[in-house]
Amino acid sequence: MHYENGTQIDVIEFASMYDLSFNRGNIVKYVVRAGKKDDEVKDLEKALDYLQREIATVRARRDAETEKIKNQEVIIKYVNG
Repeated sequence: MHYENGTQIDVIEFASMYDLSFNRGNIVKYVVRAGKKDDEVKDLEKALDYLQREIATVRARRDAETEKIKNQEVIIKYVNG
């Protein structure tokens, strides 16, 4: 999406430059577009929805990594007696 902002970079290029995930790219897209198209509040709500999805994804990944570490610690304790 390209909205006039005085630069030659559009949101898709920006998201690509920063290697943003789908959710993070959409957060930026909807925040940038808020107030420029349709309903500003609706766009901000969409950004919030993608932010909540990204938070859930990051939490799940973090929790899985924490569980993996805990399991490794249990195995080491078991092996070492």
